[in-house]
Amino acid sequence: MKSLNQLHKILIAVEDSKYSDHVAAYGYDLARKLGAAVALLHVNEVPVATPYVTDPMLNETPVVMPDVIQAQDESGKRLLDRIADSFGADVTTYTFTKLGSPKEEILHTAEEWGADLIVLGTHGRTGFDLFLAGSVAEKVTRKAKCPVLVIPNKEPVEAAK
Repeated sequence: MKSLNQLHKILIAVEDSKYSDHVAAYGYDLARKLGAAVALLHVNEVPVATPYVTDPMLNETPVVMPDVIQAQDESGKRLLDRIADSFGADVTTYTFTKLGSPKEEILHTAEEWGADLIVLGTHGRTGFDLFLAGSVAEKVTRKAKCPVLVIPNKEPVEAAK
């Protein structure tokens, strides 16, 4: 495993949520302290439309929606530009927007780019929500070939008066 001074490439995975700024700020701060480059990654899942009324006898399949894919891609690029502009001063930044499974695309991009560290957030789901949605952070942590830093997405606790 690499030591901290050998971390030269940090992949920061973000989504369009209020927590992404916190994750990005943390990842960029770390990159700045280590003199590392950053790859910002946003993954869009493939949007599909299903018929309003589904008849199992019709054997209807979901339809991929290219217009939605294009809109998601443009939105993802704007998100990455905003984050890079807000937090990336004096840090070499590369941006990637991908289409597919967030877990798979994070792992693939980290390997393809040669990331030394992956930084991502977690929603803090538990119980049935976690069972249904799964945890991208947990899956990435289990399968990654490099260290993963998971930033908890919790509301800041106000200091006691």
